[in-house]
Amino acid sequence: MSANNIPNGNSSGPTTQKPSNKLNPNSTSGSGPSIHDASTLSDVRAALAALHVRETSVTNRLNALLSSQADLSRELGRLDLLRANLGSQVIATRSISNGMLSSAADTAGRLSSRVKDLDLEKDRVQQTLRVVEQVAELKACVHGVVGSMGAPQDWEAAAGYISRASKVPEPIIRGGFAASMVPSVEVPDAPWVTLENAKESLCGLFLREFEKAAKDGDGAKVTRFFKLFPLIGRGDVGLDVYGRYVCQGVAGTARATLRAAPGDAGKKDGFFYANALTKLFEHIAQIVESHGGLVERHYGEGKMVKVIERLQMEADVQGGIILDSWSDERGIDRKLTDAKSYPFSFLVQSFLPPQRTLTGTPRVNSPALGGGTNARNSEDEGVDMKEVDSLLSEISVMLGRWALYSRFLAGKCKDPDTPDDAPLSIPEVVTKSNLGRKISGKLTSPYNSLAMFFFRRSVEKAFQLDESPSGLSLNINKSIDGNAPYIISAVDDIMYIVSTITQKAISTSQRDVAASVIPDVGRVLGSDFIGMVQRRMRDESYPQPTVQGGLPPENKIIAFIVLINSLDVAKDYLARIIASQLGTSPDQPDGTSHSNPLATKFPFEHDVTFVTSTLNALNSTFAIKTSELISDALKVLFTFVVKQRLKPVLVEAFRDADYWRSEDELAEIARQNDEDEDEMIDRVQRRFERGWDALMKPIARLMTPKTFTALVDLTATDLAKTLEKRVWSYSGKTSAYGAIRMDRDFSGIISTVSRGNWSVREMFAKVTQILMVANMEEEEWEELSSDDGEDSIQWVLNEDERRRARNLVKA
Repeated sequence: MSANNIPNGNSSGPTTQKPSNKLNPNSTSGSGPSIHDASTLSDVRAALAALHVRETSVTNRLNALLSSQADLSRELGRLDLLRANLGSQVIATRSISNGMLSSAADTAGRLSSRVKDLDLEKDRVQQTLRVVEQVAELKACVHGVVGSMGAPQDWEAAAGYISRASKVPEPIIRGGFAASMVPSVEVPDAPWVTLENAKESLCGLFLREFEKAAKDGDGAKVTRFFKLFPLIGRGDVGLDVYGRYVCQGVAGTARATLRAAPGDAGKKDGFFYANALTKLFEHIAQIVESHGGLVERHYGEGKMVKVIERLQMEADVQGGIILDSWSDERGIDRKLTDAKSYPFSFLVQSFLPPQRTLTGTPRVNSPALGGGTNARNSEDEGVDMKEVDSLLSEISVMLGRWALYSRFLAGKCKDPDTPDDAPLSIPEVVTKSNLGRKISGKLTSPYNSLAMFFFRRSVEKAFQLDESPSGLSLNINKSIDGNAPYIISAVDDIMYIVSTITQKAISTSQRDVAASVIPDVGRVLGSDFIGMVQRRMRDESYPQPTVQGGLPPENKIIAFIVLINSLDVAKDYLARIIASQLGTSPDQPDGTSHSNPLATKFPFEHDVTFVTSTLNALNSTFAIKTSELISDALKVLFTFVVKQRLKPVLVEAFRDADYWRSEDELAEIARQNDEDEDEMIDRVQRRFERGWDALMKPIARLMTPKTFTALVDLTATDLAKTLEKRVWSYSGKTSAYGAIRMDRDFSGIISTVSRGNWSVREMFAKVTQILMVANMEEEEWEELSSDDGEDSIQWVLNEDERRRARNLVKA
């Protein structure tokens, strides 16, 4: 190739188009010079040499491809050869299949068809044999029944033959083969006729014998014939007659129990009717427990439920008689009427404005009660509280026995497939029983109403008889009679009744009772108890000074503190009562417990969860109400008592405080006055401690620890603000030594206030940090002001306050 044959880069036509980069010998991407850039002969020759190199490379690659094509052709030829051989094999296989295997397949098909025919014939023969055997068994049973009912009168054998015959399928019994083979000269009737007649005859016989044995009291004979009914297919008849038999015993026992009391006195004293109802339930439970195995064994699993239903019908009758007799004997309707119409005059008048009550007339002798010194006694005669308490106890026993009886029946009527740990469900035999409805109407509803009346009347009477502790004084030098906590007597009385009435309500194991009584207790506590204490705080013992700027009378302060204590103690009492019912700690009444005693008393479904929630709601609601009233009362006590007396304490403590003097000046003054320098330096702390103790120790001696701690918190919060203002008032007037003394004095005051309660110090954090910043060395302040120092302290001062504190000391 010569240089003259190189195409011109400016020529047109196909030769001017540049090939792809990989195959274009003139590509500028190669290492050689481009022909388009050649300007001299040497450049053209160099480009030509590069083209020769590229040509050689392309030629080598094409030769490699051609050589590999030969190998590929050779492999394709081998594949063609293999395909030809495979085709011949396919032809040979088809010839073998058509020639040799087709006959074998035909033979196999014929053999399979013969085998199926033989299996069918064998199955038919077996079915025929079974029919023959069943007919033979039927014939033996029919003749056995007839023979046993003849001269031998072997009733067990006859019943056994009928039971065997019942296992023969009904189509066989009524089939034509049995109709032709079973009858004989002795038994000419068709087999099903013979068997049915035998069942009817034996059923009548067994009924007569059973009733005769029941009348004679022959338990063995009763059991003998009772076991025969299911053998002759008359299980329902047997269960029914057995139910009537046991119910006769239940009725007789119940009537004998009601006749057992020696006259009216025996029925009125004690728990006669509760015991009668208990004996009724115990008798039925004993029957179910002792006879259940016999019924289940001979009649089948779950058949005892039918007997239980029959027994419950008798329980409805006898239990209804007991409840009706009890209601009439105790005059329940009259007592309910008296309780609902009771006026609660003392409570009502106690909440009236003071100006509407009669001056000088005790509330006990209210005009609404008819006046006179015995007005309260005459009011009590309308409803005898002892009778009401006795009635509540008697009803709670009866409801508790009904709950145990219901739980027992629930266990006996429980589905066998139900897991053992599954909660019980109240069976329909209980929910749909007449006795259940009567118990709800004659026991549960009266109990709820009487319990509400009894508790509210007890609260009223507790306040009527209420006494405040005597001998209390704010003079620390006077001894105090009695022991802390100092509360009104009504708290102990009322909380004892709360414990008794909640315990009695829970002992009934009735969800409806708990759902009514427990919230009623909470409502009475919230309205009457807390309301009465609040009214006394507001109208009788409010610690307001009689002279403007003076202090309240001592007796008012003491009475107010006693009422605060009473609320605090009542809250703790109720928390302990609820915790004892739940089996938890008073500090964690909502905590779960694996040994929750309520779980055994309320076994049905979610009852225990409901009752637990109701008790916790009572506790939490009462705690919230009492805490709110205590908080308001403490604010009043702080405002009118503590704060008024704390002001002169602070004035006295900081009298002649001289934080602007230097250390030398203070030493000179001490020398001139012939005083000890250390005593003079500590006099602010000593004065405050002396005044603080004189103010707070008499109060602490009377208050409960919780309420006094809350009062100290209020005082500390206010005192911290006062001290902060005092610190800022010395801004720019304090010497460096005075700032140190100020820090020492204020720290002493804080230590005095927080004595016994370290958390109070947190309320003085702002004062502490102000004095800390004021007394820092310059190096410490610079280090603290750096980025690393900012994170080392949890500041309660903002940046402006820190700068202001830094300027507390005069320059």
